[in-house]
Amino acid sequence: MKGLILSGGKGTRLYPLTYTRAKQLIPVANKPVLFRVIEAIRDAGIREIGIVIGDTGPEIREAVGDGSQFGEVKITYIPQESPDGLAHAVKISQHFLGEDRFVMFLGDNVIQGGISDLIRDFEHNTAWNSQIVLTEVEHPQHYGVAVLDDSGRIQQLVEKPQVPPSKLALVGIYMFDKHVFEAVNAIKPSWRHELEITDAIQWLVTNGYHVYPYVHQGWWIDTGKPRDMLDANSRVLEEIRPQILGKVDEQSEVDARVTVAATAEIINSVVRGPAIIGEYTVIKNSYVGPFTSIYHHAYIENCEIERSIILENARICNVPNRLQDSLIGRNVDVDVADKRPRALKLNLGDYSKVRLAPWEIK
Repeated sequence: MKGLILSGGKGTRLYPLTYTRAKQLIPVANKPVLFRVIEAIRDAGIREIGIVIGDTGPEIREAVGDGSQFGEVKITYIPQESPDGLAHAVKISQHFLGEDRFVMFLGDNVIQGGISDLIRDFEHNTAWNSQIVLTEVEHPQHYGVAVLDDSGRIQQLVEKPQVPPSKLALVGIYMFDKHVFEAVNAIKPSWRHELEITDAIQWLVTNGYHVYPYVHQGWWIDTGKPRDMLDANSRVLEEIRPQILGKVDEQSEVDARVTVAATAEIINSVVRGPAIIGEYTVIKNSYVGPFTSIYHHAYIENCEIERSIILENARICNVPNRLQDSLIGRNVDVDVADKRPRALKLNLGDYSKVRLAPWEIK
């Protein structure tokens, strides 16, 4: 089998972080989401992986390279000239996929437990033409929803129905054989002027091909919005194996659920996990609370931070209130003026959001 990762989206819902960075490269627990997807496919035994790229292609290429950093993985890049839909991404990938069966994985999704069992199911059931990962969701009207027949096969797909016929939503992981190319070449663009993967799957069902569900029982998160990023970060932090490799001085308290990189330094601070502190990051006279990831080369002093993601080279000092539920981008500098007139001073990019709690500057 081969793997196909879709990594062409602009990530407008994550602005301003994604003005300067591909959304798939935003880290969850200090590892880019796209890297987690590549590792999930690799761990399922697949070595040939194609990545469909768009406007952020140069950054994706630079970060991922030829795949050698992930072990015996070979990466092929497939440029998509315009965002014309998931089925269009499959269509332009035919030269890479050939007649091999393959798994398609959206590059901004995080799923509990990996996909090894899923791949094994599809490999062993050679009569299956497709297998689609589903999971129960609370608000199915926001997703593509699947209806199953009495035999357990997929009978119908409905895109964002006002009255959902089920709570089983498509989660962005699909398995196909070569017949999917008949489908993507047969369907027409939707009202969004895109070739929809749901239409392609429905074409397979309507034309008598065997399309089966895989109902995922664990958690799954589409990291397309800030809240989703924070949720995914919290989930993954709970699963990683903590280790303290960096320097922790005697005045600091770091609990057993914390990962501290080898070149990081904790000085007179409290860090409570699950949390992760990246390479060359310094935490000084501060409190870092649960569900926080601080990436590499950051500097934190005289602050309290909880349930947040802090990206590389950020400098946060002397903030009088606890910072929580926040995404702080690269090279951000946050400090408090140390001379009169005492005031908040902010330099913010387009679409930034700031929430200030009431406090008194003395």
